[in-house]
Amino acid sequence: MTIDNDYIAEQFSLLGKLMDIHGENSFKTKSYSVAAFTLEKLPAPIRELPPDKITSIKGIGDAIGKKIQEILQTGELRLLQQYIANTPPGVIEMLHIKGLGPKKIATIWKEMEIESVGELLYACQENRLLLFKGFGEKTQQNVREAIEFRLRHMDSYLYADVESYALLVDARLKKAFPTAQWALTGEFRRQLEIITHLHWITTADIEAVRAFVDSMEKEESVPITINSTTPEIFVQSLFHTSCSEEFQDSLLEKVSTLNYSSEETLFESANLPYIPPYRREQARILEQAASSPLAPVIETTDIRAIIHSHSKWSDGSNTLGEMAAACIEKGFEYLVISDHSKTAFYANGLKEDRLREQHAEIDELNRQLAPFVIFKSIESDILNDGALDYSNDILSTFDLVIASVHSNLKMSEEKAMTRLLRAIENPYTTILGHLTGRLLLSRPGYPVDHKKIIDACAANKVVIELNAHPRRLDMDWRWIGYALDKGALISIDPDAHTTAGYKDIRYGVLAAQKAGLTPERNLSSFNLEKFKTFLADRKKSKGI
Repeated sequence: MTIDNDYIAEQFSLLGKLMDIHGENSFKTKSYSVAAFTLEKLPAPIRELPPDKITSIKGIGDAIGKKIQEILQTGELRLLQQYIANTPPGVIEMLHIKGLGPKKIATIWKEMEIESVGELLYACQENRLLLFKGFGEKTQQNVREAIEFRLRHMDSYLYADVESYALLVDARLKKAFPTAQWALTGEFRRQLEIITHLHWITTADIEAVRAFVDSMEKEESVPITINSTTPEIFVQSLFHTSCSEEFQDSLLEKVSTLNYSSEETLFESANLPYIPPYRREQARILEQAASSPLAPVIETTDIRAIIHSHSKWSDGSNTLGEMAAACIEKGFEYLVISDHSKTAFYANGLKEDRLREQHAEIDELNRQLAPFVIFKSIESDILNDGALDYSNDILSTFDLVIASVHSNLKMSEEKAMTRLLRAIENPYTTILGHLTGRLLLSRPGYPVDHKKIIDACAANKVVIELNAHPRRLDMDWRWIGYALDKGALISIDPDAHTTAGYKDIRYGVLAAQKAGLTPERNLSSFNLEKFKTFLADRKKSKGI
Protein backbone atom coordinates (compact mmCIF):
# COMPACT_ATOMS: atom_id res chain seq x y z
CA MET A 1 0.00 0.00 0.00
CA THR A 2 1.44 3.34 -1.10
CA ILE A 3 0.20 6.30 0.92
CA ASP A 4 0.17 8.91 -1.79
CA ASN A 5 -2.18 11.69 -2.83
CA ASP A 6 -4.53 9.31 -4.60
CA TYR A 7 -4.76 6.98 -1.60
CA ILE A 8 -5.57 9.82 0.80
CA ALA A 9 -8.08 11.26 -1.68
CA GLU A 10 -9.83 7.87 -1.83
CA GLN A 11 -10.10 7.84 1.98
CA PHE A 12 -11.73 11.26 2.05
CA SER A 13 -13.98 10.50 -0.90
CA LEU A 14 -15.28 7.34 0.76
CA LEU A 15 -15.71 9.14 4.09
CA GLY A 16 -17.77 11.88 2.45
CA LYS A 17 -20.01 9.36 0.72
CA LEU A 18 -20.55 7.27 3.86
CA MET A 19 -21.36 10.37 5.91
CA ASP A 20 -23.84 11.36 3.22
CA ILE A 21 -25.45 7.91 3.36
CA HIS A 22 -25.73 8.24 7.14
CA GLY A 23 -27.43 11.62 6.77
CA GLU A 24 -24.68 13.71 8.32
CA ASN A 25 -24.37 17.48 7.94
CA SER A 26 -24.05 18.23 4.24
CA PHE A 27 -21.40 20.92 4.85
CA LYS A 28 -19.12 18.35 6.51
CA THR A 29 -19.62 15.72 3.84
CA LYS A 30 -18.95 18.24 1.11
CA SER A 31 -15.73 19.37 2.80
CA TYR A 32 -14.31 15.84 2.51
CA SER A 33 -15.36 15.58 -1.12
CA VAL A 34 -13.66 18.92 -1.86
CA ALA A 35 -10.50 17.76 -0.04
CA ALA A 36 -10.45 14.58 -2.13
CA PHE A 37 -10.76 16.58 -5.33
CA THR A 38 -8.02 18.98 -4.22
CA LEU A 39 -5.62 16.15 -3.38
CA GLU A 40 -6.19 14.46 -6.73
CA LYS A 41 -5.25 17.68 -8.56
CA LEU A 42 -2.32 18.61 -6.29
CA PRO A 43 0.91 18.65 -8.40
CA ALA A 44 3.28 17.83 -5.50
CA PRO A 45 3.25 14.74 -3.24
CA ILE A 46 1.41 15.71 -0.04
CA ARG A 47 3.87 13.88 2.20
CA GLU A 48 6.68 16.14 1.02
CA LEU A 49 4.90 19.27 2.23
CA PRO A 50 5.26 20.62 5.79
CA PRO A 51 2.05 20.58 7.91
CA ASP A 52 1.59 24.37 7.82
CA LYS A 53 1.84 24.35 4.04
CA ILE A 54 -0.79 21.56 3.84
CA THR A 55 -3.33 23.45 5.95
CA SER A 56 -2.89 26.57 3.85
CA ILE A 57 -3.99 24.80 0.67
CA LYS A 58 -7.41 25.95 -0.48
CA GLY A 59 -9.92 23.17 0.22
CA ILE A 60 -7.89 21.62 3.06
CA GLY A 61 -7.80 23.70 6.27
CA ASP A 62 -6.77 22.80 9.82
CA ALA A 63 -9.28 20.00 10.56
CA ILE A 64 -8.66 18.09 7.37
CA GLY A 65 -4.94 18.84 7.57
CA LYS A 66 -4.82 16.95 10.89
CA LYS A 67 -6.59 14.01 9.32
CA ILE A 68 -4.08 13.98 6.47
CA GLN A 69 -1.30 13.74 9.04
CA GLU A 70 -3.15 10.89 10.73
CA ILE A 71 -3.29 8.95 7.46
CA LEU A 72 0.37 9.67 6.67
CA GLN A 73 1.43 8.42 10.10
CA THR A 74 -0.92 5.43 10.60
CA GLY A 75 -2.08 4.49 7.10
CA GLU A 76 -5.75 4.87 8.03
CA LEU A 77 -8.37 7.29 9.22
CA ARG A 78 -10.16 6.38 12.44
CA LEU A 79 -13.29 8.33 11.58
CA LEU A 80 -13.60 6.48 8.29
CA GLN A 81 -13.13 3.12 10.03
CA GLN A 82 -15.96 3.98 12.41
CA TYR A 83 -18.32 4.68 9.51
CA ILE A 84 -17.24 1.48 7.74
CA ALA A 85 -17.91 -0.51 10.92
CA ASN A 86 -21.42 1.00 11.14
CA THR A 87 -22.32 0.39 7.50
CA PRO A 88 -23.27 -3.03 6.06
CA PRO A 89 -20.61 -4.21 3.57
CA GLY A 90 -23.28 -4.60 0.90
CA VAL A 91 -24.30 -0.96 1.25
CA ILE A 92 -20.69 0.11 0.76
CA GLU A 93 -20.52 -2.14 -2.30
CA MET A 94 -23.46 -0.25 -3.79
CA LEU A 95 -21.16 2.73 -4.22
CA HIS A 96 -19.60 0.78 -7.09
CA ILE A 97 -22.93 0.47 -8.91
CA LYS A 98 -23.12 2.97 -11.74
CA GLY A 99 -26.04 5.36 -11.30
CA LEU A 100 -26.25 5.10 -7.52
CA GLY A 101 -25.11 8.01 -5.40
CA PRO A 102 -25.13 8.33 -1.61
CA LYS A 103 -28.63 9.82 -1.45
CA LYS A 104 -30.21 6.99 -3.42
CA ILE A 105 -28.21 4.40 -1.48
CA ALA A 106 -29.49 5.94 1.76
CA THR A 107 -33.06 5.46 0.52
CA ILE A 108 -32.32 1.88 -0.51
CA TRP A 109 -30.82 1.06 2.90
CA LYS A 110 -32.95 3.10 5.30
CA GLU A 111 -36.34 3.03 3.58
CA MET A 112 -36.26 -0.17 1.50
CA GLU A 113 -34.24 -2.04 4.18
CA ILE A 114 -31.96 -3.50 1.50
CA GLU A 115 -28.40 -4.27 2.59
CA SER A 116 -26.76 -6.12 -0.32
CA VAL A 117 -26.35 -5.79 -4.06
CA GLY A 118 -28.13 -9.11 -4.61
CA GLU A 119 -31.15 -7.93 -2.63
CA LEU A 120 -31.16 -4.74 -4.67
CA LEU A 121 -31.18 -6.71 -7.92
CA TYR A 122 -34.11 -8.77 -6.65
CA ALA A 123 -35.94 -5.55 -5.75
CA CYS A 124 -35.34 -4.23 -9.28
CA GLN A 125 -36.75 -7.45 -10.71
CA GLU A 126 -39.86 -6.94 -8.59
CA ASN A 127 -40.22 -3.25 -9.59
CA ARG A 128 -39.90 -2.13 -5.97
CA LEU A 129 -37.64 0.83 -6.67
CA LEU A 130 -40.44 2.50 -8.60
CA LEU A 131 -42.40 2.90 -5.36
CA PHE A 132 -39.83 5.29 -3.88
CA LYS A 133 -39.15 8.93 -4.61
CA GLY A 134 -36.25 9.51 -6.97
CA PHE A 135 -36.44 6.12 -8.67
CA GLY A 136 -38.04 6.09 -12.10
CA GLU A 137 -38.33 3.21 -14.53
CA LYS A 138 -35.18 4.25 -16.40
CA THR A 139 -33.17 4.53 -13.17
CA GLN A 140 -34.35 1.10 -12.04
CA GLN A 141 -33.41 -0.45 -15.39
CA ASN A 142 -29.98 1.20 -15.34
CA VAL A 143 -29.32 -0.02 -11.80
CA ARG A 144 -30.42 -3.53 -12.72
CA GLU A 145 -28.15 -3.66 -15.75
CA ALA A 146 -25.21 -2.30 -13.75
CA ILE A 147 -25.69 -4.92 -11.04
CA GLU A 148 -26.04 -7.75 -13.54
CA PHE A 149 -22.82 -6.66 -15.18
CA ARG A 150 -21.04 -6.62 -11.81
CA LEU A 151 -22.40 -10.01 -10.76
CA ARG A 152 -21.26 -11.56 -14.03
CA HIS A 153 -17.72 -10.76 -12.99
CA MET A 154 -17.80 -12.45 -9.60
CA ASP A 155 -16.31 -15.84 -8.74
CA SER A 156 -19.62 -17.69 -8.35
CA TYR A 157 -22.62 -17.78 -10.64
CA LEU A 158 -26.23 -18.86 -10.50
CA TYR A 159 -27.05 -21.92 -12.60
CA ALA A 160 -29.75 -19.92 -14.34
CA ASP A 161 -27.30 -17.16 -15.28
CA VAL A 162 -24.76 -19.47 -16.97
CA GLU A 163 -27.06 -22.11 -18.45
CA SER A 164 -27.49 -20.62 -21.93
CA TYR A 165 -23.79 -19.77 -22.15
CA ALA A 166 -22.79 -23.30 -21.10
CA LEU A 167 -24.96 -24.82 -23.80
CA LEU A 168 -23.65 -22.34 -26.38
CA VAL A 169 -20.01 -23.20 -25.61
CA ASP A 170 -20.87 -26.90 -25.60
CA ALA A 171 -22.29 -26.61 -29.10
CA ARG A 172 -19.26 -24.64 -30.34
CA LEU A 173 -16.79 -27.18 -28.94
CA LYS A 174 -18.60 -30.13 -30.48
CA LYS A 175 -18.85 -28.36 -33.83
CA ALA A 176 -15.14 -27.46 -33.79
CA PHE A 177 -14.04 -31.02 -32.87
CA PRO A 178 -16.79 -33.24 -34.34
CA THR A 179 -14.89 -36.53 -34.21
CA ALA A 180 -13.97 -36.26 -30.52
CA GLN A 181 -16.02 -37.35 -27.52
CA TRP A 182 -17.31 -34.46 -25.40
CA ALA A 183 -19.26 -34.16 -22.15
CA LEU A 184 -20.33 -31.09 -20.22
CA THR A 185 -19.88 -32.38 -16.70
CA GLY A 186 -19.14 -31.19 -13.14
CA GLU A 187 -21.39 -28.81 -11.22
CA PHE A 188 -23.52 -28.07 -14.26
CA ARG A 189 -24.32 -31.72 -14.96
CA ARG A 190 -25.20 -32.17 -11.28
CA GLN A 191 -27.64 -29.23 -11.53
CA LEU A 192 -26.08 -27.44 -8.58
CA GLU A 193 -27.69 -24.10 -7.89
CA ILE A 194 -24.32 -22.30 -7.74
CA ILE A 195 -21.64 -22.79 -10.38
CA THR A 196 -17.97 -21.87 -9.88
CA HIS A 197 -16.75 -23.08 -13.28
CA LEU A 198 -17.94 -24.89 -16.39
CA HIS A 199 -16.24 -28.25 -16.83
CA TRP A 200 -15.82 -30.43 -19.93
CA ILE A 201 -13.99 -33.69 -20.60
CA THR A 202 -12.91 -34.60 -24.11
CA THR A 203 -10.82 -36.97 -26.19
CA ALA A 204 -9.80 -34.13 -28.53
CA ASP A 205 -6.20 -32.92 -28.71
CA ILE A 206 -5.97 -30.70 -25.63
CA GLU A 207 -3.53 -28.20 -27.14
CA ALA A 208 -5.81 -27.66 -30.12
CA VAL A 209 -8.76 -27.26 -27.75
CA ARG A 210 -6.94 -24.69 -25.64
CA ALA A 211 -6.01 -22.69 -28.73
CA PHE A 212 -9.64 -22.76 -29.87
CA VAL A 213 -10.96 -21.66 -26.46
CA ASP A 214 -8.40 -18.84 -26.28
CA SER A 215 -9.57 -17.55 -29.65
CA MET A 216 -13.25 -17.91 -28.79
CA GLU A 217 -15.21 -14.77 -27.96
CA LYS A 218 -16.15 -14.89 -24.27
CA GLU A 219 -19.67 -13.57 -23.64
CA GLU A 220 -19.41 -14.45 -19.93
CA SER A 221 -16.59 -14.43 -17.39
CA VAL A 222 -17.35 -17.82 -15.83
CA PRO A 223 -14.14 -19.92 -15.83
CA ILE A 224 -13.92 -22.84 -18.27
CA THR A 225 -12.09 -26.06 -17.40
CA ILE A 226 -11.43 -28.69 -20.06
CA ASN A 227 -9.75 -31.98 -19.12
CA SER A 228 -8.26 -34.43 -21.58
CA THR A 229 -9.12 -38.11 -21.36
CA THR A 230 -8.99 -41.17 -23.64
CA PRO A 231 -11.80 -43.18 -25.22
CA GLU A 232 -10.88 -46.11 -22.97
CA ILE A 233 -11.56 -44.21 -19.74
CA PHE A 234 -14.03 -41.58 -21.00
CA VAL A 235 -16.96 -43.05 -19.07
CA GLN A 236 -14.90 -43.34 -15.89
CA SER A 237 -13.85 -39.71 -16.20
CA LEU A 238 -17.44 -38.69 -16.77
CA PHE A 239 -18.64 -40.49 -13.65
CA HIS A 240 -15.85 -39.15 -11.43
CA THR A 241 -16.66 -35.57 -12.43
CA SER A 242 -20.43 -36.01 -12.09
CA CYS A 243 -20.95 -36.73 -8.40
CA SER A 244 -19.98 -35.63 -4.92
CA GLU A 245 -17.04 -37.24 -3.17
CA GLU A 246 -19.41 -38.72 -0.59
CA PHE A 247 -21.50 -40.40 -3.26
CA GLN A 248 -18.51 -41.61 -5.26
CA ASP A 249 -16.74 -43.19 -2.28
CA SER A 250 -19.89 -44.97 -1.15
CA LEU A 251 -20.72 -46.35 -4.61
CA LEU A 252 -17.21 -47.53 -5.40
CA GLU A 253 -17.25 -49.65 -2.23
CA LYS A 254 -20.15 -51.61 -3.71
CA VAL A 255 -19.05 -52.16 -7.32
CA SER A 256 -17.59 -55.42 -8.53
CA THR A 257 -15.47 -53.88 -11.30
CA LEU A 258 -13.86 -50.57 -12.20
CA ASN A 259 -14.01 -51.40 -15.92
CA TYR A 260 -17.36 -50.31 -17.27
CA SER A 261 -18.55 -49.27 -20.71
CA SER A 262 -21.31 -46.94 -19.52
CA GLU A 263 -22.52 -45.34 -16.31
CA GLU A 264 -25.49 -47.72 -16.42
CA THR A 265 -23.20 -50.76 -16.25
CA LEU A 266 -21.35 -49.21 -13.32
CA PHE A 267 -24.56 -49.12 -11.30
CA GLU A 268 -25.52 -52.59 -12.51
CA SER A 269 -22.26 -53.96 -11.12
CA ALA A 270 -23.37 -52.69 -7.72
CA ASN A 271 -26.84 -54.21 -8.17
CA LEU A 272 -28.36 -50.75 -8.32
CA PRO A 273 -30.61 -48.95 -10.80
CA TYR A 274 -29.10 -46.08 -12.76
CA ILE A 275 -28.95 -42.91 -10.67
CA PRO A 276 -28.80 -39.70 -12.73
CA PRO A 277 -26.07 -37.10 -12.05
CA TYR A 278 -28.43 -34.64 -10.37
CA ARG A 279 -29.07 -37.15 -7.56
CA ARG A 280 -25.46 -38.09 -6.97
CA GLU A 281 -24.89 -35.99 -3.87
CA GLN A 282 -25.78 -37.87 -0.70
CA ALA A 283 -24.83 -41.49 0.01
CA ARG A 284 -28.29 -42.24 1.40
CA ILE A 285 -29.72 -42.34 -2.11
CA LEU A 286 -27.75 -45.55 -2.65
CA GLU A 287 -29.44 -47.16 0.35
CA GLN A 288 -32.84 -46.06 -0.91
CA ALA A 289 -32.16 -47.41 -4.39
CA ALA A 290 -31.00 -50.74 -2.97
CA SER A 291 -34.16 -51.25 -0.92
CA SER A 292 -36.82 -50.14 -3.41
CA PRO A 293 -37.09 -48.76 -6.96
CA LEU A 294 -36.64 -45.00 -7.19
CA ALA A 295 -39.86 -43.26 -8.15
CA PRO A 296 -39.80 -41.04 -11.26
CA VAL A 297 -38.91 -37.51 -10.23
CA ILE A 298 -40.88 -34.42 -11.05
CA GLU A 299 -40.53 -32.81 -14.49
CA THR A 300 -41.46 -29.30 -15.60
CA THR A 301 -44.36 -30.80 -17.56
CA ASP A 302 -45.82 -32.05 -14.26
CA ILE A 303 -46.54 -28.51 -13.07
CA ARG A 304 -50.26 -27.90 -13.54
CA ALA A 305 -50.60 -24.40 -12.09
CA ILE A 306 -48.93 -21.16 -11.11
CA ILE A 307 -48.95 -20.79 -7.35
CA HIS A 308 -47.47 -17.62 -5.80
CA SER A 309 -47.60 -14.75 -8.26
CA HIS A 310 -47.92 -10.98 -8.11
CA SER A 311 -49.83 -8.55 -10.28
CA LYS A 312 -50.03 -4.80 -10.73
CA TRP A 313 -52.20 -4.75 -7.64
CA SER A 314 -48.96 -4.83 -5.65
CA ASP A 315 -45.47 -4.90 -7.21
CA GLY A 316 -46.04 -7.00 -10.33
CA SER A 317 -45.72 -5.71 -13.87
CA ASN A 318 -48.82 -7.31 -15.40
CA THR A 319 -52.53 -7.05 -14.78
CA LEU A 320 -54.57 -9.92 -13.37
CA GLY A 321 -56.03 -10.50 -16.80
CA GLU A 322 -52.57 -10.68 -18.38
CA MET A 323 -51.30 -13.06 -15.72
CA ALA A 324 -54.29 -15.33 -16.27
CA ALA A 325 -54.06 -15.18 -20.07
CA ALA A 326 -50.38 -16.20 -19.94
CA CYS A 327 -51.33 -19.17 -17.75
CA ILE A 328 -53.99 -20.28 -20.17
CA GLU A 329 -51.63 -19.89 -23.13
CA LYS A 330 -49.06 -22.11 -21.40
CA GLY A 331 -51.66 -24.78 -20.61
CA PHE A 332 -51.93 -24.26 -16.85
CA GLU A 333 -55.26 -25.13 -15.23
CA TYR A 334 -55.39 -22.41 -12.58
CA LEU A 335 -53.58 -19.40 -11.11
CA VAL A 336 -53.04 -18.53 -7.46
CA ILE A 337 -52.67 -14.77 -7.27
CA SER A 338 -50.87 -13.79 -4.08
CA ASP A 339 -50.08 -10.11 -4.05
CA HIS A 340 -48.30 -8.54 -1.11
CA SER A 341 -50.16 -7.77 2.10
CA LYS A 342 -50.71 -4.39 3.71
CA THR A 343 -47.54 -4.37 5.85
CA ALA A 344 -45.43 -4.62 2.68
CA PHE A 345 -45.78 -0.88 1.98
CA TYR A 346 -42.53 -1.05 -0.02
CA ALA A 347 -44.29 -3.41 -2.45
CA ASN A 348 -47.59 -1.52 -2.67
CA GLY A 349 -49.22 -4.06 -0.35
CA LEU A 350 -53.01 -4.30 -0.33
CA LYS A 351 -55.05 -2.75 2.45
CA GLU A 352 -58.53 -4.09 3.14
CA ASP A 353 -60.38 -1.76 0.78
CA ARG A 354 -58.13 -2.66 -2.15
CA LEU A 355 -58.50 -6.36 -1.34
CA ARG A 356 -62.24 -6.08 -1.82
CA GLU A 357 -61.68 -4.42 -5.19
CA GLN A 358 -59.21 -7.10 -6.26
CA HIS A 359 -61.55 -9.90 -5.22
CA ALA A 360 -64.33 -8.34 -7.29
CA GLU A 361 -62.04 -8.30 -10.33
CA ILE A 362 -61.09 -11.94 -9.73
CA ASP A 363 -64.77 -12.91 -9.54
CA GLU A 364 -65.42 -11.19 -12.87
CA LEU A 365 -62.40 -12.78 -14.54
CA ASN A 366 -63.42 -16.22 -13.28
CA ARG A 367 -66.83 -15.75 -14.94
CA GLN A 368 -65.13 -14.79 -18.20
CA LEU A 369 -62.35 -17.41 -18.20
CA ALA A 370 -64.14 -20.54 -16.92
CA PRO A 371 -63.20 -23.37 -16.64
CA PHE A 372 -59.85 -21.70 -15.83
CA VAL A 373 -59.81 -20.50 -12.21
CA ILE A 374 -58.00 -17.70 -10.42
CA PHE A 375 -57.74 -18.44 -6.70
CA LYS A 376 -57.75 -15.59 -4.20
CA SER A 377 -54.59 -15.60 -2.14
CA ILE A 378 -52.21 -13.22 -0.44
CA GLU A 379 -48.54 -13.31 0.51
CA SER A 380 -49.14 -12.25 4.08
CA ASP A 381 -46.21 -10.77 5.96
CA ILE A 382 -45.19 -12.63 9.10
CA LEU A 383 -44.87 -9.86 11.67
CA ASN A 384 -42.18 -9.67 14.33
CA ASP A 385 -44.31 -11.60 16.81
CA GLY A 386 -45.28 -14.27 14.27
CA ALA A 387 -48.79 -12.95 13.64
CA LEU A 388 -50.11 -12.45 10.12
CA ASP A 389 -50.97 -8.90 9.17
CA TYR A 390 -54.74 -9.22 8.69
CA SER A 391 -57.57 -10.07 11.04
CA ASN A 392 -59.11 -13.55 10.86
CA ASP A 393 -62.18 -12.03 9.21
CA ILE A 394 -60.02 -10.83 6.31
CA LEU A 395 -57.91 -14.00 6.19
CA SER A 396 -61.10 -16.04 5.84
CA THR A 397 -61.85 -14.32 2.51
CA PHE A 398 -58.86 -15.98 0.82
CA ASP A 399 -58.86 -19.42 -0.75
CA LEU A 400 -55.36 -19.89 0.63
CA VAL A 401 -52.67 -17.86 2.39
CA ILE A 402 -48.92 -17.84 1.77
CA ALA A 403 -47.08 -16.64 4.89
CA SER A 404 -43.61 -15.16 4.41
CA VAL A 405 -41.03 -13.10 6.28
CA HIS A 406 -39.99 -9.94 4.44
CA SER A 407 -38.76 -7.55 7.13
CA ASN A 408 -36.33 -7.55 10.05
CA LEU A 409 -34.40 -10.42 8.55
CA LYS A 410 -31.45 -10.05 10.90
CA MET A 411 -32.73 -12.38 13.59
CA SER A 412 -31.22 -14.84 15.99
CA GLU A 413 -32.30 -18.45 15.49
CA GLU A 414 -34.44 -18.21 18.61
CA LYS A 415 -36.27 -15.14 17.29
CA ALA A 416 -36.68 -16.62 13.81
CA MET A 417 -38.03 -19.90 15.18
CA THR A 418 -40.51 -18.19 17.48
CA ARG A 419 -41.73 -16.03 14.63
CA LEU A 420 -42.04 -18.84 12.09
CA LEU A 421 -43.60 -21.42 14.40
CA ARG A 422 -46.39 -19.06 15.45
CA ALA A 423 -47.13 -18.31 11.79
CA ILE A 424 -47.16 -22.03 10.95
CA GLU A 425 -49.61 -22.68 13.77
CA ASN A 426 -52.01 -20.05 12.44
CA PRO A 427 -54.90 -22.06 10.95
CA TYR A 428 -55.08 -19.72 7.95
CA THR A 429 -51.46 -20.32 6.88
CA THR A 430 -51.63 -22.71 3.93
CA ILE A 431 -48.10 -22.37 2.55
CA LEU A 432 -44.87 -21.25 4.23
CA GLY A 433 -43.12 -19.03 1.69
CA HIS A 434 -39.34 -18.96 1.09
CA LEU A 435 -38.46 -20.57 4.40
CA THR A 436 -35.16 -18.82 5.23
CA GLY A 437 -35.43 -15.62 3.20
CA ARG A 438 -32.10 -16.30 1.54
CA LEU A 439 -30.92 -14.79 -1.73
CA LEU A 440 -28.21 -16.92 -3.30
CA LEU A 441 -24.82 -15.20 -3.60
CA SER A 442 -26.28 -12.19 -1.78
CA ARG A 443 -27.93 -13.01 1.52
CA PRO A 444 -27.55 -16.18 3.60
CA GLY A 445 -31.00 -16.09 5.15
CA TYR A 446 -31.91 -16.09 8.82
CA PRO A 447 -30.85 -19.12 10.89
CA VAL A 448 -33.50 -21.77 11.50
CA ASP A 449 -33.77 -25.29 12.85
CA HIS A 450 -34.96 -26.93 9.63
CA LYS A 451 -36.14 -30.11 11.32
CA LYS A 452 -38.35 -28.27 13.80
CA ILE A 453 -39.82 -26.08 11.06
CA ILE A 454 -40.52 -29.08 8.84
CA ASP A 455 -41.99 -31.06 11.75
CA ALA A 456 -44.28 -28.13 12.56
CA CYS A 457 -45.40 -27.78 8.94
CA ALA A 458 -46.19 -31.49 8.73
CA ALA A 459 -48.12 -31.40 12.02
CA ASN A 460 -50.13 -28.32 11.00
CA LYS A 461 -50.73 -29.38 7.40
CA VAL A 462 -48.76 -26.39 6.09
CA VAL A 463 -47.22 -26.81 2.64
CA ILE A 464 -43.54 -25.83 2.34
CA GLU A 465 -42.68 -23.72 -0.65
CA LEU A 466 -39.72 -24.36 -2.89
CA ASN A 467 -39.51 -20.83 -4.22
CA ALA A 468 -38.32 -21.37 -7.79
CA HIS A 469 -36.83 -17.94 -8.37
CA PRO A 470 -33.22 -18.86 -9.27
CA ARG A 471 -31.91 -16.35 -6.76
CA ARG A 472 -33.93 -17.97 -3.96
CA LEU A 473 -34.48 -21.73 -4.45
CA ASP A 474 -35.73 -21.71 -0.88
CA MET A 475 -36.37 -24.13 0.84
CA ASP A 476 -32.98 -25.66 0.14
CA TRP A 477 -33.33 -28.95 -1.78
CA ARG A 478 -31.07 -30.64 0.80
CA TRP A 479 -33.98 -30.59 3.28
CA ILE A 480 -36.71 -31.79 0.94
CA GLY A 481 -35.92 -35.46 1.65
CA TYR A 482 -36.51 -34.94 5.36
CA ALA A 483 -39.74 -33.08 4.61
CA LEU A 484 -40.98 -35.95 2.44
CA ASP A 485 -40.07 -38.47 5.15
CA LYS A 486 -42.24 -36.46 7.57
CA GLY A 487 -45.20 -36.42 5.19
CA ALA A 488 -45.03 -32.73 4.29
CA LEU A 489 -46.14 -31.41 0.91
CA ILE A 490 -43.84 -29.21 -1.19
CA SER A 491 -44.99 -26.56 -3.64
CA ILE A 492 -42.73 -25.42 -6.48
CA ASP A 493 -43.75 -21.80 -7.01
CA PRO A 494 -42.21 -19.18 -9.33
CA ASP A 495 -42.94 -16.12 -7.16
CA ALA A 496 -43.60 -14.49 -10.52
CA HIS A 497 -43.85 -10.72 -10.77
CA THR A 498 -44.26 -10.84 -14.55
CA THR A 499 -45.68 -13.38 -16.96
CA ALA A 500 -42.08 -14.05 -18.05
CA GLY A 501 -41.38 -15.11 -14.46
CA TYR A 502 -43.42 -18.29 -14.99
CA LYS A 503 -40.39 -19.83 -16.69
CA ASP A 504 -38.57 -19.86 -13.34
CA ILE A 505 -40.60 -22.94 -12.44
CA ARG A 506 -37.97 -24.91 -14.33
CA TYR A 507 -35.22 -23.94 -11.89
CA GLY A 508 -37.37 -25.04 -8.97
CA VAL A 509 -37.92 -28.36 -10.73
CA LEU A 510 -34.18 -28.83 -11.33
CA ALA A 511 -33.54 -28.28 -7.61
CA ALA A 512 -36.42 -30.55 -6.59
CA GLN A 513 -35.11 -33.33 -8.82
CA LYS A 514 -31.94 -33.42 -6.74
CA ALA A 515 -34.07 -34.36 -3.74
CA GLY A 516 -36.17 -36.91 -5.60
CA LEU A 517 -39.45 -34.97 -5.35
CA THR A 518 -42.32 -36.67 -7.18
CA PRO A 519 -45.38 -34.96 -8.73
CA GLU A 520 -47.64 -36.59 -6.14
CA ARG A 521 -45.88 -34.69 -3.35
CA ASN A 522 -45.86 -31.32 -5.08
CA LEU A 523 -48.90 -29.08 -4.62
CA SER A 524 -48.47 -27.18 -7.90
CA SER A 525 -48.72 -30.53 -9.72
CA PHE A 526 -52.28 -31.08 -8.46
CA ASN A 527 -54.91 -30.78 -11.17
CA LEU A 528 -57.75 -28.31 -10.63
CA GLU A 529 -60.18 -30.71 -8.97
CA LYS A 530 -57.54 -32.20 -6.70
CA PHE A 531 -56.41 -28.71 -5.70
CA LYS A 532 -59.97 -27.66 -4.88
CA THR A 533 -60.42 -30.80 -2.79
CA PHE A 534 -57.13 -30.15 -0.99
CA LEU A 535 -58.20 -26.63 -0.04
CA ALA A 536 -61.67 -27.71 1.07
CA ASP A 537 -60.39 -30.62 3.15
CA ARG A 538 -57.76 -28.48 4.79
CA LYS A 539 -60.24 -25.74 5.75
CA LYS A 540 -62.60 -28.35 7.14
CA SER A 541 -59.85 -29.93 9.24
CA LYS A 542 -58.92 -26.50 10.61
CA GLY A 543 -62.51 -25.53 11.33
CA ILE A 544 -62.28 -22.43 9.17
